Amino acid sequence: MEIDADSLAVAPLDTAAARDPGLSGAKAANLARAATEGLPVLPGFVIVPAARAPGIAGGPDALRAAWRELGGADGRPLVVRSSSVHEDTEDSSMAGRFESVLDVRGWDAFTAAVRRVQESAARVGGLVAAGAGPRPAAGPEPDSGMSVLVQPMLKAAAGGVMFGADPVEGRFDRILVSAVTGGPDQLVDGSTQGVRYQLTRHGHLRHTEPEVPRGTGPLGRRALAQLVRLARRTERVYGGPQDIEFGFDADGRLWLFQARPITAMAARPERGARLLGPGPVAETLPNVLQPLEEDLWLAPMNQGLTLALDIAGAAPRRMLRRLPIATSVDGRAAADLLLLGAAPAAHPVLNFINPAPGARRAAAAWRVGRLRSALPLLARDLMADVDRQLHDLAAPRQLLSGELLDAIAWGRTVLASLHAQESLAGALLDTDTGNTAAGEALAVLGEGRAGGLGDEELISRHPVLLTLLPPTLGERDPLPGHTGRHGVPRGVGFLSVREGLRLRVRWVQEMQTAMVRELGTRMDSHCLVGERRKIALLRWRELLGAADGGTRPIDLAERVPRPDTPPLPTAFRLAGGRPQAVVLGRRRKDGHEGQGAGGGQGTGTAWHGDGERPADAVLVVRSLDPALAPLLPELAGLVAETGSVLSHLAVLAREYQVPTAVGVAGAVDRFPPGTPLRVDGGSGAVERLPQQAGTAGDSEPENEGAPVAGPGKGAVA
Repeated sequence: MEIDADSLAVAPLDTAAARDPGLSGAKAANLARAATEGLPVLPGFVIVPAARAPGIAGGPDALRAAWRELGGADGRPLVVRSSSVHEDTEDSSMAGRFESVLDVRGWDAFTAAVRRVQESAARVGGLVAAGAGPRPAAGPEPDSGMSVLVQPMLKAAAGGVMFGADPVEGRFDRILVSAVTGGPDQLVDGSTQGVRYQLTRHGHLRHTEPEVPRGTGPLGRRALAQLVRLARRTERVYGGPQDIEFGFDADGRLWLFQARPITAMAARPERGARLLGPGPVAETLPNVLQPLEEDLWLAPMNQGLTLALDIAGAAPRRMLRRLPIATSVDGRAAADLLLLGAAPAAHPVLNFINPAPGARRAAAAWRVGRLRSALPLLARDLMADVDRQLHDLAAPRQLLSGELLDAIAWGRTVLASLHAQESLAGALLDTDTGNTAAGEALAVLGEGRAGGLGDEELISRHPVLLTLLPPTLGERDPLPGHTGRHGVPRGVGFLSVREGLRLRVRWVQEMQTAMVRELGTRMDSHCLVGERRKIALLRWRELLGAADGGTRPIDLAERVPRPDTPPLPTAFRLAGGRPQAVVLGRRRKDGHEGQGAGGGQGTGTAWHGDGERPADAVLVVRSLDPALAPLLPELAGLVAETGSVLSHLAVLAREYQVPTAVGVAGAVDRFPPGTPLRVDGGSGAVERLPQQAGTAGDSEPENEGAPVAGPGKGAVA
């Protein structure tokens, strides 16, 4: 099947027609503009629909003449590439979605290549219609007469991709280069990882991945300097940093193959943004919190941690009053890692010579010294008071609504005290020994399962088992199934001081849950149908107002529960309200961490692309094959053993917000199908998650010190 040359026109790259993206497509128009501005662009021409190009030479003779002028008749190899009006735009790169044909020799091969590129537009148009690709906001469909760019093929000594900014970290003061020996096609198709260079805008080389000895690798200092100059020139021409494909010929001359806007640029945290992370607070509150859960459990935790840090002199009071130590991000609990001492200081030398922290701690030393000896007695008094209050509470159904509110409010107050003392116990009582609540609960559960008891009866008899379950105002999770043997239960009296405090935290939370559920049942009898069973979506002040006979929020019927979001990164800063992962310390060398290609963080189940696809599939592959693009919208993550963060598929994955890590050695063998994984597109970390509760065999939970629980008489729903 021959191409219909009569319906085609030819626009050389140095003409005004070629610079019109509506006619020649964005790729060709960008190159034509670059050539006009004096950038190093190879000569060429654009094949456009004649119907859209009146006054431009067309037909078989014009096409053959243009082909001859580029050296096609003399056997010079050509490159035939797509130039759609929808690719290489600010909104969507459509990277790698259309066909490109390299090393085209002879007239027949040339016309076949043109037809092949044009047919790829129809295929992509079908994928867009099926929802497997980003649909343009306006304009014709991708298959409605796509233009074709033709240029000589350069035999590159080295080539690659350059980003004039870092799209993963959102940094405009960085330039990223991925390069290989030979042409850039082996890099952008994901078949080769290449060497990644990170440079400043002034050309200073910060580091390479993987590390290469000085003087080795595909690019030398002179070539990197040329690339930095090209990045800055293209930014001036186009008004912003560009995604650039380049190549060096045998003489060391640099050529620009393609320039397009960087898509899916991550937001950058503001200067001074706090370093946050789930840290120790996620041990107590591991799940997504609904609004009332935040007010009942996270707010008291913040108060308690603030009090503990103030007593210990760990931070200025002015800072503690201004910044919440514990907060929520996407409904999940997070804390200031620097204030909690869970992350190294950004400027350890400056902190060392700064006299303020030492003076502050010296002022606190007197009370801390007295507290170290008094804390065990104070903690036991507090635990005894909590136990007495919980024991004296009547069953929720026997309480008046006002008494239910008083019990919930008392819980908020005492939780702050429990969290403060628990935090101080962990910091000051370094000789604190004893059983852990989780270990005691597992021992109790093992004996209870052997006796054939069900969950509710077990928890009623042994409230320490609540340690194994996270707090929630919703439906309580079942206890773990088979646990094996974990020693002999000895009773909660043998717990350490800190574990005893954490146990009371969980008991108080469960008491509040019972009271809230009873209050919700009573309120539902006076609510509209759409407002029922939504007490967890209220704020504490809204609950007080509604329970006292006031009006309920007018939008209560429209409120929906917060969805289950992926776990937060280990460490992050907020950028545009979204967590931006931060790598702490040195990058691991165990093969489980590669290069982050963006897309945020996600969890799911490993899938190798064959067999039944899990609903939360994390695709684990050897390389970033562009043919995988139709799968991206349905993926929870993408992990590749090879490939570049600047390859076509990585660019598309960022646009689809698919967490992606590349360069993860041995990923296919390490993560067989069905493996639960967490993928961090910021740091490149790929973490194997534990199996669901009840399927992990006889192993002890990794977080043995997680909070525990045990309510008093009649206080548990």
